[in-house]
Amino acid sequence: MSTLPAPTAASASAADAARAPASARNRGRARGPRRPRWRTALLMAGVLATIAVFLLPIYWLFSSSLKPRPDIYSWPLQWIPTRLTFDNFLEAWTSAPFGRFFVNSIITTGVGTVLEVALAIMCAYAFVFVDFRYKKIFFGLIVASLMLPGHVTLIVNYMTVANLGWLNTYQGIILPGIASAFAMFLLYQFMRTIDKDILQAAEIDGAGHLRRMLTIVVPLSSPMILTCTLIVMVGKWNEYVWPLIVTSTADMRTLPIGLQFLRQQEGMSNWGAIMAGAVFVSLPMLILFFLAQKRIIGGLAAGALK
Repeated sequence: MSTLPAPTAASASAADAARAPASARNRGRARGPRRPRWRTALLMAGVLATIAVFLLPIYWLFSSSLKPRPDIYSWPLQWIPTRLTFDNFLEAWTSAPFGRFFVNSIITTGVGTVLEVALAIMCAYAFVFVDFRYKKIFFGLIVASLMLPGHVTLIVNYMTVANLGWLNTYQGIILPGIASAFAMFLLYQFMRTIDKDILQAAEIDGAGHLRRMLTIVVPLSSPMILTCTLIVMVGKWNEYVWPLIVTSTADMRTLPIGLQFLRQQEGMSNWGAIMAGAVFVSLPMLILFFLAQKRIIGGLAAGALK
């Protein structure tokens, strides 16, 4: 009886390669040639330089707010504080009514964001799911308003608010800025990806526009709505020009204007207190961004990919 020859190591490895899935065999070829090391080093240097450009001012802001006064004015620059002190924060808080500034900013930002996002949701829903005359013309006009700088409407809005007697009031600060073409356009682009057959089925069941919007469109658009809300909130919190125009008393000032008020109080000599005031203004939005950055990026990416 003849016996079969024992498989060699080369034939065994060939058989294993044949049994391997095509994706595993093509993985090495899909990667392509490796990038030269000098290109990788150049890319990393560019990334580090970009990070330094963005992070260096933030580091200088926070470190200066914790430095004693001699460290701020020392030369050469004192990058690391010799000792940490919170006197600058105490001086900034007592030199200006930052408690009132915080209350005003929270009210105007919170109420303004809710109204602006709600109006953007209704407008985007109407342009996507409701048929009416001249819809394309109206949509084009709203999108075209994105090309205009916001300062174009300052005089008209101020005259309207003044005639209504809303100077130095919350409604005077909030209401003129609740119409946002940017937020509407973001939500419009996302809502266009929603299957209209779902809404038609709900319409057959007797659901009206309001019910369809609240129970179907809003839950499906929640990633983009959250992203839009955070973007609008940051803009409202940092708004400077309009609250400065329609308010003239310290009781109605918001945090960005309060920072300028602190600078006038302290003059140009006490930069430690001014830096501490800037930390008061920027820290809430920085915390919000770090907590919700994945949601912001995810919402924008979802809208772009769809």
